[in-house]
Amino acid sequence: MAARLDAGGWQVSTDAKGADVVLVNTCGFVEKAKQDSIETLLAAADTGAKVVAAGCMAERYGKELADSLPEAAAVLGFDDYTDIAGRLDGVLAGERFDAHTPRDRRELLPITPVQRQAAKVVVPGHATVDEHTPAHLRQILRHRLDSGPVASLKLASGCDRRCSFCAIPAFRGAFVSRDPQELLAEAEWLAKSGVRELVLVSENSTSYGKDLGDPRLLEKLLPQLAAVDGIVRVRASYLQPAETRPGLVETIATTPGVAAYYDLSFQHSSEPVLRRMRRFGSTERFLELLDSARNLAPAAGARSNFIVGFPGETREDYEELVRFLNEARLDAIGVFDYSDEDGTEAAGMDGKVGEDTIKRRYDRLVSLADELGSQRAEERLGSTVEVLVDSVADGEVEGRAEHQAPEVDGSTMLVAGDVGVDLAALRPGDLVRARVTATEGVDLVAVPVEMISAAPVRGQ
Repeated sequence: MAARLDAGGWQVSTDAKGADVVLVNTCGFVEKAKQDSIETLLAAADTGAKVVAAGCMAERYGKELADSLPEAAAVLGFDDYTDIAGRLDGVLAGERFDAHTPRDRRELLPITPVQRQAAKVVVPGHATVDEHTPAHLRQILRHRLDSGPVASLKLASGCDRRCSFCAIPAFRGAFVSRDPQELLAEAEWLAKSGVRELVLVSENSTSYGKDLGDPRLLEKLLPQLAAVDGIVRVRASYLQPAETRPGLVETIATTPGVAAYYDLSFQHSSEPVLRRMRRFGSTERFLELLDSARNLAPAAGARSNFIVGFPGETREDYEELVRFLNEARLDAIGVFDYSDEDGTEAAGMDGKVGEDTIKRRYDRLVSLADELGSQRAEERLGSTVEVLVDSVADGEVEGRAEHQAPEVDGSTMLVAGDVGVDLAALRPGDLVRARVTATEGVDLVAVPVEMISAAPVRGQ
C-alpha cells in the first residue's frame, strides 16, 4: 500500500501530525487485536484528519464495520489495494465509498494449488507490475516506512489449513506463494536501502512453493537469500510443525547467514485438544522436533504460541501442556486465552471451558512462561552470541541475538568490557560477536568482543 500511495503522489509517513488522511492497517485475527484496531481508528479520528480503515479487519467485516464506525471516511477491502492512491484521492475530495460485503476469499482461487498462480485475484502483498517482464527484472513495489536494519519479506499469503479456531483463511484466502526470483530481487533492493536482516513472513512459511510445484522451495531459497550482498541474517517465521520436514530443519540449523531459530506454531501439546483444533502432533512429537534442531545447532532458538481454554480442554489436557513447556526449553512463549471467533468451527463446539477457569489457566501459564523464559536466558550466561545492533541512543546499544526475533522476543543490551569492540563506535546494522554476562528476564546483557560485519556507510 505504501508503495502504491507513493507512486500515486502521496507523501507517506508514520506520523499522523498534519496528515490529510490517516490510513489504519487493521488486524482481524483475535478479539484483542480487533479491539486494538478499533481504538486506533478512534484515536486517528481525534487528529482531525480523514480516517480510512484498511487491512484484515476491514476486509473481514466490510460493510458491518463501516456501519458501526461512522468516524471512518472509508472502509477498504483487499480489492481496493490496486488503486489505493485513487481511493484516498477520492476520500480527500469528499467522495463516499460503499464498503464491500465480505466473502470467503478461498472461493476466489482454484482448489488445486498449482493452478493459483494464473488466477487474476487481488492478493495483498502480491503485485505484478508487468507480467511480461521476468520476475527478477520487475519494478520493486515496496516503500519502506523506516530506515532500520531489519525488514520483513513476504513469502506468501493465505493458508490452506483448516484449524478449527482460526478464521484467517476465510478472509485472507487460499495459500499463494510469491515467485522466488521476485523475492530475491526485493531482498537485493532492501539490502541496498540498508537492511541487514530479513524476516520472512507469511501465514504458513512451511507451505512455500507447493503451488509453484516444489514443496521444498524454502530450503532452496534460504541459502540464496543469505547470499545476497549486504544481508547478514535471514530469519524464517511461522513454521507449521506438521510441515517442518527434516531437510528444512537442517537448512535452518546449518546454513551460514540463516538464523538457527524456529518459530513453531504448536498451539497446544495435548493430542485430544490438537485433534479438536484439527491439528497434528503431541508432546513427544514436538519434543522430538525440537531435539532434532538442537542436535544440529545446540544453541538454536525456539518460540511458540499456545491457546488455553480451548473447547473440551480438560485439567489433564492443560497439565499436559504444562509438562511440555517445562521440557521444551523455549526461548519465548506467547499465551492466548481462547475466545470464539466468528465463522469458525470451534465457535460452535460443545465443551466450552468456563471464563473463570480460562482466566485461571491463562494467568498460571503466563506466569510459567515468564519463569521458563528467564531460565532459558540464564542458560546462555557465559556463551557467545551474534548480535545485530538495532539501535544506538543516549549511550545505550541494543540489538538481538540469533534466537531473538524483532518485536516478539527479547533483546540484547550491549555494554562495554575491558577488551574487544569499542561500544561508542557501534552503529545500527553492525553484527558483532558478544559474550553474555547477565540476564534480565528473557533479555540478555552482553559485552561485544569482535566485529563480524560492520554496517556499510550510506553512499559508499
